[in-house]
Amino acid sequence: MREMEPETELGTHRVENQPPPRGDLSLMETDPALREALSDLGAPRRAALADYAATIGTTGMREAARDANRHAPEAHLFDRAGRRLDEVRFHPAYHAFMRTSCAAGYASVAWEGGAGGHRAHAAMVYLASQVEPGHCCPLTMTYAAVPALAAGGAPFAHWRDKALSRDYDPDPRPIDDKPGVTLGMALTEKQGGSDVRANTTRAERDGAGWRLTGHKWFCSAPMSDAFLTLAQAPGGLTCFLVPRWLEEGRNHIRIARLKDKLGNRSNASAEIEYARALAWQLGEEGDGVRTIVRMIHHTRLDTALAPAGLMRAALCEAHHWVAHRSAFQARLIDQPLMRCLLADLALDLEGSLALGLHVARAFDGMDDAARAFGRIGVALAKFLSNKLCPVVVGEAMEVLGGAGYVEDGPLPMLYREAPLNGIWEGSGNVICLDVLRSLARDPLAGGVLASELDAAAGADPAYDVALSDYRAAWPALPEPAQARAFTEHTALMLSASVLCRGASDAVAGAFVRSRLTDRRGRVPGALPAVDPAPLLARLGG
Repeated sequence: MREMEPETELGTHRVENQPPPRGDLSLMETDPALREALSDLGAPRRAALADYAATIGTTGMREAARDANRHAPEAHLFDRAGRRLDEVRFHPAYHAFMRTSCAAGYASVAWEGGAGGHRAHAAMVYLASQVEPGHCCPLTMTYAAVPALAAGGAPFAHWRDKALSRDYDPDPRPIDDKPGVTLGMALTEKQGGSDVRANTTRAERDGAGWRLTGHKWFCSAPMSDAFLTLAQAPGGLTCFLVPRWLEEGRNHIRIARLKDKLGNRSNASAEIEYARALAWQLGEEGDGVRTIVRMIHHTRLDTALAPAGLMRAALCEAHHWVAHRSAFQARLIDQPLMRCLLADLALDLEGSLALGLHVARAFDGMDDAARAFGRIGVALAKFLSNKLCPVVVGEAMEVLGGAGYVEDGPLPMLYREAPLNGIWEGSGNVICLDVLRSLARDPLAGGVLASELDAAAGADPAYDVALSDYRAAWPALPEPAQARAFTEHTALMLSASVLCRGASDAVAGAFVRSRLTDRRGRVPGALPAVDPAPLLARLGG
């Protein structure tokens, strides 16, 4: 259908000095940092990512994202006669994103074989988060559940196969009647939160299966086809797979209410109760934490990449605004202070994306060193990128002034989303303490981290000075009270190392000098002398 151009001459005034619509966006073609980070990925994978980036970057899909977030999921707990339904229903736009991302392999590409699968998946998280981050939650959990299902062996192969399907089927039907499934997670309870060993949900044997009774304070994506969950069995805290639908009908999973969340509005999160729900043991009895950590480890990768996507989306909106807006007889993009601010924010994005995709490379590795670096690297990347994200998005919103604060554009959605990934899968303090534990308990982790930092030695004299200062500051692991200082410093050093090895001198040098060696203020834009031109050119999308 041909659309009519909006009117500019309104009688009372003429609309001018306003940016034009951005139109369809090829989110990969306009992103030099992403293309550079994936330059050694196989050509078929890069082509598939480019197709996905172009599909979700269209004007139509961005409008669908607005619809999915404006029309929140609704809980349908009963039918008109009072019979239980315990269902959640979504706007069609949400299903459109689920269908598109499933078909592109968001949840499956990492496990289908071939080199670079986890990096391709991580790039999809980054791309999807720029447009509609809410639908990422169920697909991230489906991706991350695959290694946990392996703990159950052959009996769970059917679930694994259906989780790896690229067919999206939201209908409430048993697994055998569906071409593909999504998997969720339900761990935390009121009394424990992150301390899942305090969980009180109990599991009782029932033939070959178990019956679970208890509550879960947070259940993300409650319309998933099954949930990985923890419950107290006679042998201790154990991991279970709880199907949503059974051959004989609904499983005994009751939705108490949907969470009224700050952001992530297109995706439902719920409080649920297990009323003797049928479940299947996954992993050894009493070994629940070790089993579920296989899933959490992979969801953490996504929580490290998603904030980079949010930052990219916000900064591209800000760049588009200043490139087409004038104030005080000059274009905003030509104002020195504006250029300094956006360049500073762009460096946060550059470091977060480079580090996140570098960690994803380790997830593709097969040896012990790669696995050790993946464990410590993902925690460092998750912590730093999520601490930066709310500040970057907030500053981008401020660039637009009042126009950035209203729901006509995407910045309010991005701003509401910005804190989420820092909370999900371990808040900041939990992650920092995990970093200390990993380095203390795993002899290989410290060695591979040191090797990663040494890999950039000689690339930039300023980096060499910063590395020497870092090692003088932390000759040994700190006390827990210093865990945040240590984690931030280590993550910045690691980001700088990755940039020094793969980014242009203009990007890497500016990052090292502004983050590690020269004096810098606490607010964005309070920056030592940096040439903003090459950094701003990379935001042109």
